[in-house]
This record gives sequence, C-alpha cells and structure tokens, in this order.
Amino acid sequence: MEKNQEMALTQMRKSVEKLGSSTEGYGDPTLMRFLIARSMDQDKAAKMFVQWQNWRAAMAPNGAISESEIQDELEPRKIYLQGLSKDKYPVMIVKASKHFPSKDNVQFKRYVPPKGNYVVMVAIMKSSEPLPNDCLCLEKLTEALASVQNQRSLLNSLRLLMHVEFVVHLLDKTIASSFKGREIGNEKLIGILDLQNIGYKNIDARGLITGFQFLQAYYPERLAKCFILHMPRFFVSVWRMVSRFLEKATLEKIVIVTNEDERLDFIKEVGEEVLPEEYGGRAKLVAIQDVVLASLEG
Repeated sequence: MEKNQEMALTQMRKSVEKLGSSTEGYGDPTLMRFLIARSMDQDKAAKMFVQWQNWRAAMAPNGAISESEIQDELEPRKIYLQGLSKDKYPVMIVKASKHFPSKDNVQFKRYVPPKGNYVVMVAIMKSSEPLPNDCLCLEKLTEALASVQNQRSLLNSLRLLMHVEFVVHLLDKTIASSFKGREIGNEKLIGILDLQNIGYKNIDARGLITGFQFLQAYYPERLAKCFILHMPRFFVSVWRMVSRFLEKATLEKIVIVTNEDERLDFIKEVGEEVLPEEYGGRAKLVAIQDVVLASLEG
C-alpha cells in the first residue's frame, strides 16, 4: 500500500471516531472502498462509512436478510448466481422478463415516527415516472432513520414498499459467494441484466434506480462491471432516464452489449465456464436460492 493511502486511512479512522463511531473490526480494504468512492476525501469517506454502519444496523440487525423474509420475491426465480468470473468476481444474472413491479399507484406515503419531531416523506412513484432527486435521497433518508427512536418500526414499513430486503439479500449473497473462508473487504461483483423478451409490464425504472443507488450508497466499489443484454428499442428512453440518477463512476462500469464484437468481449471477460449456454457459455443457470454458500471461518 502506498504511503499516501496509509495516511488517508489513518485520517479516516480518526474522522470516524470524531463522528462518534469506530472502525474496529474493519480492515483497510473495506475502508479503502469508502475512500475511493469519495475521491480519497477522508472526512467525506468517514461520513459515508458511519452512515453505512447506521443503515446496516437498522436494515440487518442480525447480520443478514434471510430467505424466509423474501420468499415472494424469490419465487419467480428471476435472479441467478453463476460462480466466479475469470477475474474471480461472482456473476449475478437478472432476467427482467420474470420481474413484475408492484402495481401500487400511490404517489406518496408519509411516516410519522413515534415521539419524532419531523416527518419522513418518501416518494412512491409509478414505475413509468422519473424519481425527483429530493424524494429518494438515500443519504438524507439514512440520517433521518438514524434519529428515529422506533427506527425498526419505520424501516419495516419502508422496506415493504421498496423491496429493499430483497436487494440487500441479493447483493450480500452474491458478494459472499466470493469469500474464501472470510471476507477481505474489497470483493466485487459482475451484474448481468438480461432484457430479452421484456414488455412494458416488466419495466421497473424505480427498481433499477433503487438497485443502483443502493450499490452507490451502501456497497461502494463493489460493482466491477454491469452488462446489459438485449436492450429493446423502446427501453432506450427508460435507460436514459434511469442513468440520470447514477453517478459517473457507476455509469463507467455499465456496458450495453449491442453488437457481435461487444458480445464476444462480454463472453471473454466473464468466462465461458460460468456463463449459461444461452449467453455463449457452457454453464447452466443456477437460481440464487439454490446456491449454498460455504461457512465462514470463525
């Protein structure tokens, strides 16, 4: 590790302590992800790290979201976990044609926390409408949640609307599938979004935005690459809208495969051993709930 990185890590640890938290139990690779996500700004990285700690404690107080909590989302078998790519990144495939967004057309839900002094307003938009930037700010929402005495009760209501438990479970399990006995902290994943055979009933712009925003806010530097396959012409305008909500660093990791050369590069980068036959590989699709992870050391 370079000397400037060591100095940045030391300063970040001090900044975290000033914010009333601790980095005990977290190695340098984990902290470095937050520093990179905040362009090596120690104070911003420390703030992001503490917000992540608070969010994680509220979202998964037992350490993880169990499959029993998300059975309805798992039932369509639309998410697949294929093993490790050539660069040892776990590969997750999402078949959008099996996804049907909520038909809840309520525009806004308001939550008044018990004994709270404010109201948390979260926009619940139709899937075909863009999300205003100030309606679903994960950073502001995390700050609000951290101040609520009955935090768990409020969060439970929000999770039902946003399906965040499902997203957290998918990301956690995908990343954990690359652990070799224990977590290092710098593991990444490859995502494949397959849009083949989708129709208007499958479009979930809100879900896409939520998923990518979760990666940005709570899984910094976990995304190695995201490949989008078989994008139909009518989806181009949807993607343009979704991309407005993504950070530049995230957009640079997204590849829309549109021609044969790009398809061959995609196969080469991911690897035929883990890619299903329908994508040019030699593997079979494996639903994420059928994957059994090895126990961690300790």
